[in-house]
Amino acid sequence: MTVTSLVASDLDRTLIYSTAALGLTMPDAGAPRLLCVETYQHKPLSYMTETAAGLLTELPHHCVFVPTTTRTREQYHRIRLPGPPPTYAICANGGHLLVDGVSDPDWRRTVDARLADECAPLEEVRAHLLAVADPAWLLKERVAEDLFAYLVVERALLPDGWMKELAAWAAPHGWAVSLQGRKVYAVPQPLTKSAAVREVARRAGADRVLAAGDSLLDADLLLAADRGWRPGHGELAETGWTADHVDALETCGVLAGEEILRLFSSAVRPSPA
Repeated sequence: MTVTSLVASDLDRTLIYSTAALGLTMPDAGAPRLLCVETYQHKPLSYMTETAAGLLTELPHHCVFVPTTTRTREQYHRIRLPGPPPTYAICANGGHLLVDGVSDPDWRRTVDARLADECAPLEEVRAHLLAVADPAWLLKERVAEDLFAYLVVERALLPDGWMKELAAWAAPHGWAVSLQGRKVYAVPQPLTKSAAVREVARRAGADRVLAAGDSLLDADLLLAADRGWRPGHGELAETGWTADHVDALETCGVLAGEEILRLFSSAVRPSPA
């Protein structure tokens, strides 16, 4: 019996890496060759190793590959991943389910209805974020897809305990917070990658889900998967987050992305007779 696998992977700091996140600690002569997969304002922004690019090119021949990101649609469309364009992609932390690059309106209506029923309004949460942020370390504030809000901050200047206080305020309002790099995200609790992945699995007829991610916003995705991996960096690693079916890798930086793709490939390829 043939098993149809769905591979749902976070992108930033899981499969693709900015210059600051590459983690190239080896001697220069031993550094891996890199492929630029994203440009922004005419400058290279995100990379993966050439070996990882080769693995990703082959992966969709053996599974349903679904990029699963907190990025907005506009930010996602800047990325040029190797291999065939994915039929499905998930953006805005599950707020948009893309089919051949276009957002599915029925899914967005379902999301909007659930958020209206279960969460405090975005405007209230945004106002609170701005009220408790200090101009000394706040660089920007943004709303993404009319679904969630985030701040761009000088991370080194964030006061101790500030994130915990923000999380304590957000939880009873039906929201969750996460710190990723220089961004502080406030996201409605029902807005999850896992919910959108379940819908894609239903449509694709997938029998099992494999997943990878590095941040607290990926925890629900990893928990809902049949098997998962997290790199040795990121929020999940920093907090010691684990689950029985999720392997905690030791590899950090862009080489972790390569290792994750190698593990995906091994898991979905047919076993030799």
